[in-house]
Amino acid sequence: MRVHVPAAFALVLACVSLGTLATVGAACSKSGAASGSGDDGGEAAAAGPPYTQALLDNAHIGSDSSKPDFHTATASVQLTGGPFTKVNLVVDLVSPCFPWSNWTTDKPPAGQNWPADCDAFDRNFEMSLVDPAASTGTPGLELIRAITPFGGPEHLEQDVTDVFNAVQGPRTFTVIIPSYSDSKGAVSGSNGGWFVSAHLDVTPGTPPANVLAVIPVFYGDVTSGQTIADIPFTMPDATTSSRIEYRVTGHGGANDPSMNCYGPAEEFCRRTHHVFLDGAQIEQVVPWRNDCEKLCTMTDGGPFGQYCAENPCGDPASVSASRANWCPGSETPPLAWTPDALSTPGQHTLRFGIDNLFAGGQWRVSAVVYAYAD
Repeated sequence: MRVHVPAAFALVLACVSLGTLATVGAACSKSGAASGSGDDGGEAAAAGPPYTQALLDNAHIGSDSSKPDFHTATASVQLTGGPFTKVNLVVDLVSPCFPWSNWTTDKPPAGQNWPADCDAFDRNFEMSLVDPAASTGTPGLELIRAITPFGGPEHLEQDVTDVFNAVQGPRTFTVIIPSYSDSKGAVSGSNGGWFVSAHLDVTPGTPPANVLAVIPVFYGDVTSGQTIADIPFTMPDATTSSRIEYRVTGHGGANDPSMNCYGPAEEFCRRTHHVFLDGAQIEQVVPWRNDCEKLCTMTDGGPFGQYCAENPCGDPASVSASRANWCPGSETPPLAWTPDALSTPGQHTLRFGIDNLFAGGQWRVSAVVYAYAD
């Protein structure tokens, strides 16, 4: 049986509390369920039943910089009842642009081509955990990197079991969509935005791996002329294996005439990425997606005649074009490596570089290190 826990209410279920985060640890300690100690003082308590932790319920992310929902939606999260056999993040994106029936009630304003609430373009769509107690400048921990469709819905799921078996204390779940509007309503809505729902499906029990730590090393934009120095981090004692997750997507308005690019923006450029661990290069890769045509199933109907079912507001040729490691309406999975050198506890450094990045272009980059014990 799976129990649904609405975000607005507190429910105690096998020491699962959605009340004030500061009181969760104390409440669980009193019950003994989350501390792993039974009444006999040594036997571990049985795992509680599966449950659902609500995060966002149709939260609006807008393009008006004067509003609190500008580009971002957030929710507090702290799971209890661990450790966990499975934690699955489920995210659903809704666009006011689609279905086309929306246009009967949300008509384009006079002289405009799009409903005002519609953001018809493809945007970055990122989910991360932020530690509210971390020092300034500490990077968030990216969970999912995706791109919105051109004005359509999107469903995403990600196994985050290792993350929540390693994370201690409250975190802020953050969704970023840098939505923008066209004040004239010519190519997009004059007040465009999106709606996001998210929850965690949680199964307490024996963890699938002995994860010691999940360490966010970098999360941000890299532009032309920017040099990334060695970033220090520490692998915990008892570490015997590891994984690096490197999420990258190319964006921006660079108009690079070199043979590395076939279009007038960084998203159409092939760039070589170099990844260094402890000063030695461990990977050289050209992140690139050439399967975007799979996200354009031609369909009849709507205001444009034919459209891509997965990207209803996009030009089919644009939707199908190969890009710098992303496709509209799709998740960009991380590049992952398990270098032997990172299986040693103690201090390490990570660094990356991007060749020939042209002025005006940028790459969105995150790097996360996972530490495991046998």
